[in-house]
Amino acid sequence: MSVIEIESLRKEYSVPGGTEVAVRDIDLEIEEGDFFTIVGPSGCGKTTTLRCIAGLETPTSGAIRFDGRDVTSIPTNKRDIAMMFQSIALYPHMTIRENIQYPLKLRHMNKAERDEETERVAEIVQIPELLDKYPGELSGGQRQRAALARTIIQDPLVFLMDEPLSDLDAKLKVEMRKVIQRIHKRLGKPTIYVTHDQEEALTMSTRIAVMNDGNVEQVGTPDELYEQPANLFVADFIGNPSMNFIPGHVASVSDGEATIQGSDGSISFSVDNLPASYEGEDVTVGFRPEDGRISTDRSQGIYEAEVILLERIDDRSLVYIEGPDDDIRATIPSDTSITEDEPVSLSVDGEDVYLFDGSGDLIRREKEPVLSEGA
Repeated sequence: MSVIEIESLRKEYSVPGGTEVAVRDIDLEIEEGDFFTIVGPSGCGKTTTLRCIAGLETPTSGAIRFDGRDVTSIPTNKRDIAMMFQSIALYPHMTIRENIQYPLKLRHMNKAERDEETERVAEIVQIPELLDKYPGELSGGQRQRAALARTIIQDPLVFLMDEPLSDLDAKLKVEMRKVIQRIHKRLGKPTIYVTHDQEEALTMSTRIAVMNDGNVEQVGTPDELYEQPANLFVADFIGNPSMNFIPGHVASVSDGEATIQGSDGSISFSVDNLPASYEGEDVTVGFRPEDGRISTDRSQGIYEAEVILLERIDDRSLVYIEGPDDDIRATIPSDTSITEDEPVSLSVDGEDVYLFDGSGDLIRREKEPVLSEGA
């Protein structure tokens, strides 16, 4: 049985002139040991979903079950959850020890037991030497660890985290991601984590739900979302840099082989096993920047253009070339001798090509398509 079951969850708000739907009849299941991330752009409904799970919002309709028990209308303090917010929100007049053990004080646990539990969780988050300091004496990362310890000490059924790293600098985010992952593996408690940062989602999660406009577009492991995105939205949102898209149409289908022509005829792709019913249909071809190859030998590719821009990314460079509809991006080793304004060719291995239908749904990721030069 899933630890958390969300069935047909819907949340509406009354707004001037009508009703705004924040969450649209979604279904989710969070299993024992899951690090389950809800990711999506601002305003997609991910935080509203989390707040409904926490009991901070009342669903318009639908059901939320914890271990099979319907908690949809049960108050937050009776749901056996612990929640960590974007704001660290430590009490400045309390020591770190007092901040961490405050939830236990509210339960009327005696001081000796509170102190024992505080020492235990302080060891887990590696701040035992900071317990007698005040929040104002700590760095941002240390305060975040203290807030995490205060969450852990509650020993809940499930941990809920609402963008807890969004206010941290890039280096500290990486550090805290490792801390949270290590603690999750040690405790084994299901965690529901909300973020707009797809990098956090991909690096931390066992499973991810991608939300857009109140809907769940796809649920899967990081590899599943990256390798087999259900539609254009997921393909565009998951991955940094995002996937390249080239609009086109199916020019012909014969003996199981189809020719996909770019919108201006400058790029064509051949794919196998496409049903004849797709002939004449609008489609979108996609491929990831790391799968595009750029060469100064213009005879080697399927498309020729000049380099618009080079961006250094760690040990790689992101190359922008002018595409038939929008810029095309490809990554190359940073020591590759290519310069801006230089004429280059683009090539892509057929196994790395994605094909989406006119509604944006993934038709297939072709295993071994043949890419051919446009006429």
